Amino acid sequence: MKLLNFIKDDSIRLGVKDERGIIDVWQAAADHSLDVPTDMKAVIEQGAEALKKIEDLKKDSIEFIREEEIVFCPCVTDPEKIICVGLNYMNHIAEAKMDVPKYPVLFSKFNNALAAHNQKITLPETAVKYDYEAELVAVIGKKASRVTKEEALSYVFGYTAGNDLSARDLQMRTGQWLLGKSCDGFAPIGPYLVTADEVDPNDLDIECVVNGELRQSDNTSNMLFDCAAVISYVSQYMTLKPGDIIFSGTPSGPIMGYPEDEQRWLKPGDEVTVSVGKICSLTNIME
Repeated sequence: MKLLNFIKDDSIRLGVKDERGIIDVWQAAADHSLDVPTDMKAVIEQGAEALKKIEDLKKDSIEFIREEEIVFCPCVTDPEKIICVGLNYMNHIAEAKMDVPKYPVLFSKFNNALAAHNQKITLPETAVKYDYEAELVAVIGKKASRVTKEEALSYVFGYTAGNDLSARDLQMRTGQWLLGKSCDGFAPIGPYLVTADEVDPNDLDIECVVNGELRQSDNTSNMLFDCAAVISYVSQYMTLKPGDIIFSGTPSGPIMGYPEDEQRWLKPGDEVTVSVGKICSLTNIME
């Protein structure tokens, strides 16, 4: 199932996408007096029970909205944690000229960094070296503490596309990456949150296209630490909660990996599209 958040009447509405268009879950539930969760947080927390209610709702005679009319919100709006993995593809490690990590390299972003599909991303005037990173994003569906790798994926509610935007000059200013990673709008995700039953996170093509030019192309099967390994590892040290977001790392192709004389950093007007398998494609324009 493909779920999304969108703006209607100055509020965030839960939507479901199918071949006929977008269902406004709140409106459909109200029109048919149905007991259906009407926000993404509730759906994630209730899991299979909520998804069954939404699936049953689709059987009723309801109205559909054309996707072109939708103003998207981030498909998850209030995660407790946004955890990111660095250096998780061998080809990216090589181009970054860094050592192969023995453990997942973790850093974080904050909620201010979240942005939606089609949202314009303002590049702050305090940096110059703006870069893209196409990534598969996992969204946790159940409280996870000290889970094994074998059971880890059962704690995932769904997956989406993400762009780990980075200001490299701020990122490398000190030994801590946070400043260059968590500027406003630097964690666009979406447009859809695709439920885990429809996704094999270990075999997804991942691409990044900038102004029509293919910059990144790989497959999640080439991760150094796959999603299950990352979730298990993180859960040994901190409890993951429903709605937490994990950016799983990027393959080769970011601008930082180019020879210095070929580095052309993102600038206002650039359009960046991240595609992850058949899950979804996420597009943002820099401004």
